Amino acid sequence: MTSQSDPPFDAGTAAQVLVVMGVSGSGKSTVAALIAEKLGWIFVDGDSFHAPEHVAKMHAGHALDDADRAPWLARIATWIQQRLDAGESGVVVCSALRRAYRDVLTRGSRRVRIVYLDGDKALIARRLAERQGHFMSPHLLDSQFATLEVPGPDEHPITVGILEPPEAIADRVVAELAAAARRDPGGAGSGWGVTR
Repeated sequence: MTSQSDPPFDAGTAAQVLVVMGVSGSGKSTVAALIAEKLGWIFVDGDSFHAPEHVAKMHAGHALDDADRAPWLARIATWIQQRLDAGESGVVVCSALRRAYRDVLTRGSRRVRIVYLDGDKALIARRLAERQGHFMSPHLLDSQFATLEVPGPDEHPITVGILEPPEAIADRVVAELAAAARRDPGGAGSGWGVTR
């Protein structure tokens, strides 16, 4: 958690995009919006890139298949590339449960960072049961955990547990980004680390 005396985070000259990932109910949208606010970066929720028929499918309790996901991931990847091309840093929410999905989003760029919100199934099930008005059916949680491939060290994720309040989680992510920028002032991310 950053203190009031910490210097403001400097993203450096190179734009970067954070992909905040995890299963439904892990707090992605809330945490990502806080991170974007703290950094002054553009924020978008990946759910907004879903086609209406896919939202309806998930609301009915049916998991999307890879054919459903492909155009959705492509739209998010295009948004990410547009930000980088424009020199604008941003934060996007996307479940990105499989490595193959994350590879579509990052395109091998070290300027795209994965932020993984890590929580156990029981905690997330309780959160989903309390949520109102979200299209993701709680019944899809089992399939989400079955699909989940936790980001490996070679993906250089920022992994944060979800037991703390969203504000504290966002602060941890911002602190890790600042530490990475100090390790690698050029912004290429060669010194990226992992935090919990």
